[in-house]
Amino acid sequence: MFQFLMKRLLQTFYTFAFLIVATFFLLRLAPGGPFDGDKVWPPEVKANIDAKYGLDRPLVSQFLSWAADLARGDLRESFHYIGTPVREIISEALPPSLLLGGWALLIALVMGIALGVLSAWKRRTWLDFSAMFLAVSGITLPTFLIATLLVLLFSSYLGWLPPALWEDRKSMVLPVLTLSFRPLAIIARMTRTTLLEVLHADFIRTAHSKGLTETRVLFKHALRNALIPVVTLLAPITASLITGSYVVETIFQIPGLGQHFVTSVIDRDYPLVMGMTLTFGVVLILCNLAVDLTYGLIDPRIRLEKDS
Repeated sequence: MFQFLMKRLLQTFYTFAFLIVATFFLLRLAPGGPFDGDKVWPPEVKANIDAKYGLDRPLVSQFLSWAADLARGDLRESFHYIGTPVREIISEALPPSLLLGGWALLIALVMGIALGVLSAWKRRTWLDFSAMFLAVSGITLPTFLIATLLVLLFSSYLGWLPPALWEDRKSMVLPVLTLSFRPLAIIARMTRTTLLEVLHADFIRTAHSKGLTETRVLFKHALRNALIPVVTLLAPITASLITGSYVVETIFQIPGLGQHFVTSVIDRDYPLVMGMTLTFGVVLILCNLAVDLTYGLIDPRIRLEKDS
């Protein structure tokens, strides 16, 4: 297990390094610049701005300078939010996104697995059809429509919850439900599909032949094996939820990372784009590492194969 962990950490380092290099050069090789817009700068002013931010230097020199600052923990200052360090922007926007994504992930995981198990256990009953109707709706309906329907129902008609902002626990309910709806549906469908496959396996028939109850066979033997494909989905789902959703954060006016992901690219804010990309990359890499380690807890055979 230790060798596998060291190997994965080494792969993580290479992946992170490639992410840094690719993002830096692709961003700067794209047409346009951070100070190109409707306003036309005089040539001497534009030259002074480029010199101030080092944009007049060769790309390799710019990268080495930025990498040196990154090694010291300095993400530089935003071009758009002049005078504001990127690290400060991320530190302010990350907690709301972590809270929003964490609760959404918990709800999606618990409810998704529960609906998937219920649907597979009560196959071809009204419970199965109802659960899968909910799952298909969550996958097909766009996020902004789900948010609108929830606001109309719980805020406009019933008056139970505030329609927007991020102030107290009641204001968190609607954005969390909106963000969790799609991953919940994906997890429910995956759980149902894999669980139905496992229930027809030979070892399940052997367990039934030993006289074990249907509940014991389902939850002790079948579900554990059925969760392996579900765990594979958790890495990208967790990363996308934790780093925020632009649509959800915009609709509910949440000051999270989602809005910065989009605006930084539109504004060609190089330091902020790099900071956001690194944040997203770290979360995704850590989630993938956690998923690989979780495999061994669910199925010891996987751990043995990886160690060998």
